[in-house]
Amino acid sequence: MTMSTERIEYLDALRAFALILGVVFHAGLSFMPVFIGWAVMDINTSPAISIFSLVSHSFRMPLFFLIAGFFTCMSLQKYGVNALVTSRAVRLGIPFIAGWFLLRPLLVSGWVMGGASMRGEADIPDGLWQGLQSLTELPAGMFTGTHLWFLYYLMLCTAIAVVLIKLLERVPATSQSLTVVGRRVLVWLCASRSGLMLRCLLVAGCLWWMDHWGLDTPDKSLWPHLPLLLIYGGFFLLGWGLYQHQFLLADFMQINWHRLTSLGIAVMGAIYLSAYEMHPGQEYYLYFKAGFVVCYASMMWLLIAVLMTVCKRLFSQPNTAIRFLSARAYWLYLIHLPLVVWLQVAFAEMPLYWIVKLISITVLTLATAFVLFELIVKKTWVKHILSGASKPLAERAG
Repeated sequence: MTMSTERIEYLDALRAFALILGVVFHAGLSFMPVFIGWAVMDINTSPAISIFSLVSHSFRMPLFFLIAGFFTCMSLQKYGVNALVTSRAVRLGIPFIAGWFLLRPLLVSGWVMGGASMRGEADIPDGLWQGLQSLTELPAGMFTGTHLWFLYYLMLCTAIAVVLIKLLERVPATSQSLTVVGRRVLVWLCASRSGLMLRCLLVAGCLWWMDHWGLDTPDKSLWPHLPLLLIYGGFFLLGWGLYQHQFLLADFMQINWHRLTSLGIAVMGAIYLSAYEMHPGQEYYLYFKAGFVVCYASMMWLLIAVLMTVCKRLFSQPNTAIRFLSARAYWLYLIHLPLVVWLQVAFAEMPLYWIVKLISITVLTLATAFVLFELIVKKTWVKHILSGASKPLAERAG
């Protein structure tokens, strides 16, 4: 089977969209109507942010891991295992390690200033000092407590895939048999209604074991969060399989009235049932939770299919704006969180409507990140790190 290794414009657009949506998601957390332990809580909040956060969080990272699996398999086919390992070690490992040391003090200072802001007035020098002092506590908390956990899980997924490839290379006959079986399973999962139902149930089963309703954020420990690893690893593996059998993309992205109706029911069900998370003493709590995880998983899969379909229709042809965003999206996501938190602290006490603040924080974060890209990344060695060190691999790093 011939597999395309050409640039796939709409998947580039999807990846950029998933990462930029993460910026908006984090920018909105200070406007939640209840305190969730975020750095700061704005004086103007909205229930709409709760709905936005619930829905957007359900699919953005699973979608990102699916696309990462697709492009990782593409890199493997083009350049081989050794080049893939080298590229991912540079592109994921270096930002994970260096980024943690650079961003962790800024995030701690943002949390310190946010807490001070809610008690009266933020003290910027004290926040910065406490942020720097947090590094003196090492090695306690090393590489945890930031949004860079996704790099760690991408490295885990890649490592598992490479180990499996190496094992299968030792037994060619078994490899061929598994390839045939895997193809049949993938066709069934992507092309049938029962396959979609099983995908939803498998994810729902993993969601049941989360600490909170929905997808947890595994930023507290380097010990893998098994339910999350199964979910993100499953999406990564699916993306890998879709690259090898690209004819299945049309079936996977198929949208009809039945699926759109199911999506509407799943979204409304997840929103309605999410309110019961705060009432563990409720008589039917476990039934509500079961309904929620099924709705949440269905919402996840169906929204991903809808977004892939929309992006394919809108962005299949080369688009200068999309390529501009795609080239900067990874950098943007790496550095965005300290910018977002600091801006949230700055806007928290301003008497402005919440949507005005949210747009302002998002736009200022994007603008600052783009300026820093031009100054720090575009014409320096940092560009080669973010692209995987090797120029050929930079064309298609996942």
